Amino acid sequence: MGSGDTMREPATLGAHVARSASGWPSGYWLVLALLVLTYVLCAAQDTADPSPSAFVVQLFTVAVVLRVTDAHRRVQRLAWIVLTVAGIAAILVAVLDLRGQALDIALSAASMLAFLVAPVAIIRHQVRRRGLDTEALLAAISAYALVGMFFALVYNLVALLTVVPTFGPEVVDSLSSQLFFSFTTLTTTGYGNIVPVSPAVQGIAVAEAITGQLFLITAVARIMRGNRRPAHETASASASASASAFEETS
Repeated sequence: MGSGDTMREPATLGAHVARSASGWPSGYWLVLALLVLTYVLCAAQDTADPSPSAFVVQLFTVAVVLRVTDAHRRVQRLAWIVLTVAGIAAILVAVLDLRGQALDIALSAASMLAFLVAPVAIIRHQVRRRGLDTEALLAAISAYALVGMFFALVYNLVALLTVVPTFGPEVVDSLSSQLFFSFTTLTTTGYGNIVPVSPAVQGIAVAEAITGQLFLITAVARIMRGNRRPAHETASASASASASAFEETS
């Protein structure tokens, strides 16, 4: 192998890693579109009862995330099986007009777990790749939005499990208010018009605010170092260049 090939090898490897392993580099655009749709469906609800249609969109979003992040095939297959079953169940709930607290709690808990898995999959995918590109930026935005959705569903589940209003008697416990409070807490905006009354929910809000700040720090750090070569690749390229220069002077 020539010295020129040796010098090009690290760059070729880096370019390969920077590409999406699933071959779907623009998949995060679809993830963001689905997140916007999910937010709209949830924000349109004036009660804390989860919507079956929003539940299906949420699970479909997670399935797409697993596809984009090149999750294990068994995990992807399991996600699509769950999505199919959930879709059939949602249709039956809508057609039969089923209602009940147990059903609402099940839908809320399932959505919460799904939105916990999704950002973890994105972060895991981005840790394994390099390159400052559109995909890295979209991935960071998608994961950040998923974290906000996850905490909104945590508040939703708490509201369904307790009889005390989450934000006091003046504020209606709805997915709309829970989403608003979640994202204003995640971004530490804190308008103050919605405040949790119970110590448990206040503790969750503190955890979300800390998570939001830590996520921004780590995401920005990840993007800023995206174009940098790892130390072993830099050392290998330097050694190859030195060897090539030595051969030319010999």
